[in-house]
Amino acid sequence: MGLNSAQKLKKNRKKFRWKDKAYKTKTLNLYAKSDPLEGANQGKGIVLQKVQREAKQPNSAMRKCCKIQLTKNGKNIIAFIPGNLAQRFIDEHDEVMVQRIGGKQGRSKGDIPGVRFQVIKVNDQPLARLVSGKIEKGRR
Repeated sequence: MGLNSAQKLKKNRKKFRWKDKAYKTKTLNLYAKSDPLEGANQGKGIVLQKVQREAKQPNSAMRKCCKIQLTKNGKNIIAFIPGNLAQRFIDEHDEVMVQRIGGKQGRSKGDIPGVRFQVIKVNDQPLARLVSGKIEKGRR
């Protein structure tokens, strides 16, 4: 380490930064490439079928979910249906809007394995207002 070693230290720092997984993912934009929503906050899709996911230990419940095909790229995802008896307002071939649930590092949240999205709108009507009974489900 001489007086003029800053150049080499800088070059090495630049080189070895690529070993850091977080830096590499951010720089090469890998998250958006593998993301079904392609970096967007929300996405529209068509309901293919309603399914139930078993909660992780120590809970024992059947979480209500639905399989959705996104309209923007045709990818299939599974989305959680929040709210008590909210699955009654979602039928097959309905158009729904989904958003991320918000677990750590873009992973699933809570006790639902492999589910990263949740339904927020059904046929352009907010699911929360349908569940609370403030509005009725629209015809399409």
